[in-house]
Amino acid sequence: MSPIAAGGPALFIGTDTDYVALVRPELDPADPGVRLAAEQAGVTPEELAGPGDTWAVLFEHGGDGDGFELPGVRDAEPVDFAERLRAGLTAADGPFTVDGGAVLRLDARPAGADAYTFTAHVTPPDDAETPLTVETGPLPAAALLTDLDAFLGSLA
Repeated sequence: MSPIAAGGPALFIGTDTDYVALVRPELDPADPGVRLAAEQAGVTPEELAGPGDTWAVLFEHGGDGDGFELPGVRDAEPVDFAERLRAGLTAADGPFTVDGGAVLRLDARPAGADAYTFTAHVTPPDDAETPLTVETGPLPAAALLTDLDAFLGSLA
């Protein structure tokens, strides 16, 4: 099957193999992959694409990844998380934590000049007994600030 392109706001924290992400996927009903998947599922492309208003947390650690939806989360909550992460990166000269509620907490610690290593504590709502920890390698603070600004701009 053709890959389905998903747009929408996304904030990735980590590397290609170890990351946590806040995303609000938006599928384009005109995308050929969406059209093919809808046809195979017996629904219209618009039904398959859905409203594009549900936030999700995605994560990967050491090649194993998964994710879960956050029904009922409004844009204001990921915006608040991103703003607090941005404030921590610009103001802190040591470790800091950004608490994203019951499903996500991000611990940051300096990793050399102008870089941070993150530990994401992820607790899927359907499996609260099995919290996961994702460690990232050092990430340049300047690049992450640029990503945060782009993320916040996409939600303005």
